[in-house]
Amino acid sequence: MVVTPSAREENVYMAKLAEQAERYEEMVEFMEKVSGSLSISEELTVEERNLLSVAYKNVIGARRASWRIISSIEQKEESRGNEDHVNVIREYRSKIESELSSICDGILKLLESRLITSASPGDSKVFYLKMKGDYHRYLAEFKAGAERKEAAESTLTAYKTAQGQGLCLDFLCTIRMFLFCAVSASV
Repeated sequence: MVVTPSAREENVYMAKLAEQAERYEEMVEFMEKVSGSLSISEELTVEERNLLSVAYKNVIGARRASWRIISSIEQKEESRGNEDHVNVIREYRSKIESELSSICDGILKLLESRLITSASPGDSKVFYLKMKGDYHRYLAEFKAGAERKEAAESTLTAYKTAQGQGLCLDFLCTIRMFLFCAVSASV
């Protein structure tokens, strides 16, 4: 007898294939389908949770690297007084920032609307709250003014809430808190 995999199992499998092929945008799509198929009381498995995290981390990581490179080039061109290039670079940086915002908004909406609310206290809730803090921190890296302040405050709130779950977030969280404080101090 042949057992047909469920849509959820099929999407998890496709997410794994997309990961192997380094097609992270598609990996995000498959994991969003998995998340979207959950009932109100249902949670992602540890494997699914990790796949979702890896998918978003790779999608956002590429854009963050692009933003840092373009920002560096922009500073060099500004110091040379090359206004034509600076204007083109600013437009391109703005496009990357729009992509970063869209990606962060997507995962933050998913975390808030589904994953954090349905997570039982413990590892999964802490995991999602830490993710929430991370994606707000990514927004704080390139936002300015009030938006940057809001993102930085949301970062701290998410990390503190995660820490308040009574679980040790490990050494990595300590490093993230240090980086957050450094970013906040520079605002």
